[in-house]
Amino acid sequence: MAEPPRRDEVRAKHQARGSRAAALAALAVLGAVPGCADRPVSPLPVRPPTPAATTVGAAAPPTTAGPAPAPSTAAPPTRSPAPTRSRTPRPTPSSASAALPGACLGAVRYDLVLAETELALLKSLCLATGGVLRIRGIGPGQVTVDREDLVSRSYEAGVVDIRFVRAGTVVVTIPQEGRAYPITVVVV
Repeated sequence: MAEPPRRDEVRAKHQARGSRAAALAALAVLGAVPGCADRPVSPLPVRPPTPAATTVGAAAPPTTAGPAPAPSTAAPPTRSPAPTRSRTPRPTPSSASAALPGACLGAVRYDLVLAETELALLKSLCLATGGVLRIRGIGPGQVTVDREDLVSRSYEAGVVDIRFVRAGTVVVTIPQEGRAYPITVVVV
């Protein structure tokens, strides 16, 4: 005759079933989470100014090195100018864009705390596309922009975020103590 199962064996079987069920439930929950989003989200494109300056510096030495091998043999100069020509068009737009962010802040978040800032002194800003103007300490619907097609706005808990999504000029108007203060934001 077979012996009845021991209590320890019965407990082990029940615990194994419970942990399997918990693992399956966790997998079911994790599998459903990515499907909750309405649509995929991707970051906004941003041109960083630092690599552009590096590219300009890297393009200059091959230009000077190209003429030196030219007198020695005919085959290497043919190969040298080809990469130089392919690199030359890249620095031209990059150097032009690198000059603008030098005066601009780039794609950064600019925090404007109304309790600590004299708005009469702030006339203009220059930000790169993707930059955000964060205004703290203001109510909903008080901040206005003249070009809605160039910005994306949001409000939460006394903070207005204005993200500049396209290049252009936007006038942001902020009311304070009964007066409206316009700030011209140039977006590059």
